[in-house]
Amino acid sequence: MNGLSDVRLALYGQELVDGQARSAKTSYPRNLSRWALFQHRRATRRALLSLNADQLKDVGLTAEQAREEGVKPFWRE
Repeated sequence: MNGLSDVRLALYGQELVDGQARSAKTSYPRNLSRWALFQHRRATRRALLSLNADQLKDVGLTAEQAREEGVKPFWRE
């Protein structure tokens, strides 16, 4: 590889890292209205409460963590 390709790979790698950091902070779609965001939170939290132990293990959560997140009011982040 020449030097330019190395620079492109380094920049692309940094973009991926930056994108992951940004998406970790906001896991909801950015273009939602306030009410749509509330509906999204309510639906995803209810879905989280309905997961079984194997599904929770797949997403990397314990039953206690899922319950804590699932019972949060929809207006809380």
